[in-house]
Amino acid sequence: MGTRMRKGWRVAMACMASVTFLEVSQGATPSAEDRLVHRFLHVEISPDGTFVASVEGDSPVNGSSPPLRELVIRGVKNGAVTTIAVPCGHVPQCWPGSPAWSADNRHLSFTLRRPGSHSYGVYTVSSDGSDLSKQIDFEGTVVDLRYMTDGRLSMLATEGARKEVGATEAGAAVAGDLDEAPPEQRIAILADGAVHWASPPDLFVYEYDWRPDGKGFVGTASPGDGDNNWWTAKLYAFNAADGAAQVIYSPTDIQQQIALPKVSRDGATVAFIAGIMSDFGSTGGDVYTLPLAGGQPTNITPGRPASARSLFWNCKNRLMSQELASEKSQLVDLGTGRQPAPGRVLWSGIETLARGDASVSLACPSGLMATFHESFTSPPEIATGTGIQWKDLTAVNAGLKTPARVQSLQWISDGFTVQGWLLLPEHVDGKLPLITTIHGGPAGATLPLFRGPGLQQTLLERGYAVFYPNPRGSFGQGERFTAANVHDFGYGDLRDVLAGVDAAEKVAPIDDARLGITGGSYGGFMTMWAVTQTHRFKAAVASAGLSNWLSYYGENGIDGWMLPYFGASVYKDPAVYAKSSPINFISNVRTPTFAYVGERDIECPAPQTQEFWHALKSLGVPTSVMIYPGEGHGLREPEHAADAMRRTIEWFDKYLK
Repeated sequence: MGTRMRKGWRVAMACMASVTFLEVSQGATPSAEDRLVHRFLHVEISPDGTFVASVEGDSPVNGSSPPLRELVIRGVKNGAVTTIAVPCGHVPQCWPGSPAWSADNRHLSFTLRRPGSHSYGVYTVSSDGSDLSKQIDFEGTVVDLRYMTDGRLSMLATEGARKEVGATEAGAAVAGDLDEAPPEQRIAILADGAVHWASPPDLFVYEYDWRPDGKGFVGTASPGDGDNNWWTAKLYAFNAADGAAQVIYSPTDIQQQIALPKVSRDGATVAFIAGIMSDFGSTGGDVYTLPLAGGQPTNITPGRPASARSLFWNCKNRLMSQELASEKSQLVDLGTGRQPAPGRVLWSGIETLARGDASVSLACPSGLMATFHESFTSPPEIATGTGIQWKDLTAVNAGLKTPARVQSLQWISDGFTVQGWLLLPEHVDGKLPLITTIHGGPAGATLPLFRGPGLQQTLLERGYAVFYPNPRGSFGQGERFTAANVHDFGYGDLRDVLAGVDAAEKVAPIDDARLGITGGSYGGFMTMWAVTQTHRFKAAVASAGLSNWLSYYGENGIDGWMLPYFGASVYKDPAVYAKSSPINFISNVRTPTFAYVGERDIECPAPQTQEFWHALKSLGVPTSVMIYPGEGHGLREPEHAADAMRRTIEWFDKYLK
């Protein structure tokens, strides 16, 4: 990490597209049988900056979530490693999560659960790995442990949970009384071996932060189904003594969602990220601050051509933002947060820091930070530093490479400057087939992540080029760009994608007669949509796609996300949904299309994939479908991920080779 370019970076211009050549990996690439990517799911530094705790494990081929996970404590100065022997009992494995350090640096608390169960334990262990003890058993889910200033441990807990937290997790069986009140995730305080509730039973709390005075919390919450109602969440203040809730900010714009509330160290201000966001947990937008004594929120980054992705207050009570600005990740000092600020960039790099609420863990008063970082060609490692300079604490993935030349492309489409990534094989011989891969969202972005053994690496090794566009609707260019596909799904964003393919063909030897397209979620919709609008792609693979917005509205478990984008429900304005439904243009399709989805996907239900496959089969278009049992939004089981990869490669080889 750092502000200097790595050796081999250079800049070049070609035609109407700008291209930055970023990295060229050297050396042989270990095969999937030799090395798997070791991934870090959560990193937490102790308050005195002495230890870093992490949840980590090896990722399966074509997967990101490690099926076996460890809790590890490392010494910052000497690198000493202590792996905590977690008590799994009679089961072969269990997952630690949500590590949190006590204020005296002596103890680490964490959750523990068996995959597939909804029963959690909370444990505490000493910093040297000794004195492991169970604090509580809880029938339900427990996430986001945090020590408060008075030494008590807070958390988010769902009593009697029917599924794991989050709409991307596999849904519960659709049976019984569908109007029955759902279990709600609440703020809880662990004291004297018992859970004490600190938020009401009728609110689902998504994210929270404690107030330094110890009297309460601030959090985003909404009543009802937690999977579906995040898009209408409000900002609340909660009283720790009795759990009473008071709304302190309610967005008036349907296209504004709020995320990641962070209370300043003096307790006077809460900062949060607001903007149009299509998924809880996929955060991006402008930074707002609100006085906790009362008042109106202030957008302190108006018009900034970037998307804030996480926030924290540093030891000097200055507001820090980790943002995506085109192809760069940046750490920005936004000052006191009281007024709009241009921001001072402390660090900028063409790589990705750990994502989400815990993207940067801070130790006070030392100011030392911990995170993990990666790029397309550099595997993930934990790093510590001041936010300006960083030093790797681990080298567990040393020697892993990606066989690719990575280029950041920029092109003009409808007056927008659009960015994307082009990956070419290390050795190019003649013209290459190109696979365009569209990210989920639409409010998301393809970031420079190290994917390791899997689909991308296999395609590159087999002589394909891989293109990742970030069309309008993506993060990274500011709020105007992110909201530019509202009421226009599939039209302007597809023009951006096709213009990006043109840009790629101008800077690399791409064979326009051998173009493929793929993507998942929103990318799955865009794949289904693209083959109804153009014959340019000769093969397609749609993962968890959307074929019919009208039927989708009544089938999915998260229809709350649709109102900001379509402006009204499907029952009030069916035309705006119909105009972007691939099924209404299905007779145009000539492109052979393979589609797959999880059986219990509540974000993009399996009937959407089945409907598209059924139509293509009826029309005589080459097609195939796979519905993976028990899976949610994204494949978690390693054998399912490997099977989907094999089928995808065989499909592209059949029609593009």
